[in-house]
Amino acid sequence: MSDNPATNILEKLAEQSRKAAEQGIAASQDFVKKLSGLKAHALPDAEGLLASHKRNLEALTAANRVALEGAQAVARRHLEILQQTSAEMAETIKALSATEEPQAKAVKQTELIKHAYEHAISNVRELRDLIAQSNGEAVELLNRRFLESLDEIKALVEKSGH
Repeated sequence: MSDNPATNILEKLAEQSRKAAEQGIAASQDFVKKLSGLKAHALPDAEGLLASHKRNLEALTAANRVALEGAQAVARRHLEILQQTSAEMAETIKALSATEEPQAKAVKQTELIKHAYEHAISNVRELRDLIAQSNGEAVELLNRRFLESLDEIKALVEKSGH
């Protein structure tokens, strides 16, 4: 483990992604074993069904990759924001210590608080947009594959009826 919290988060996300992929592969292998035990008349196009299942797993893997890349981008940006905020705090302390009169100091503090608040809101919105974009892309991949899968199942059923 690294001393950097953002790196730790990325390492955990990568590990979770790897475990999810391993579970998907294991589930696919179990599915193939069960499928091979079915009688020929119960499943006329096993190859078509297996090909469809493989495409489902590929779509799931792609969506997982998009989500992980999005999480990494959010973590990187969050780290940049933290570094920027730290530098700004140092400048704020300098600016406040340079002002001597209480009235001028109060005005300066108010300006700095307003700026910090506006900046924080802007950063939160940016992170929200990054997360929404990443999640939207992952969900779109899954939705598209789901609809394709329904068409494939329909075609397999129609084919088996003939």
